Amino acid sequence: MTLHHPRVAIEIGRICLKTAGKEAGRKCVIVDIIDEYKRSKNFVLVTGPKSISGVKRRRANIKHLIPTDRKVNISKGATDEEVYKALESEGLLDFMR
Repeated sequence: MTLHHPRVAIEIGRICLKTAGKEAGRKCVIVDIIDEYKRSKNFVLVTGPKSISGVKRRRANIKHLIPTDRKVNISKGATDEEVYKALESEGLLDFMR
């Protein structure tokens, strides 16, 4: 697993490692980009899903995420079930645990 390469972008479907909070050290998937302040994209919506990695669906600051080189093909705002199916189809369930 490669962590934060300059060409790895914060994008929907990107698998990241959380670095802060009670879920620090766990992996999550970005499901939406939240543009709260209309100037910068500082927050994203992430999910584990909780049944796999223990990360609840919640807002996260991008400064508290390290993107990996892995990505799943999901649509914007995908449900936890859709994320689970995408991870399963790409063989990444064990990687997320």
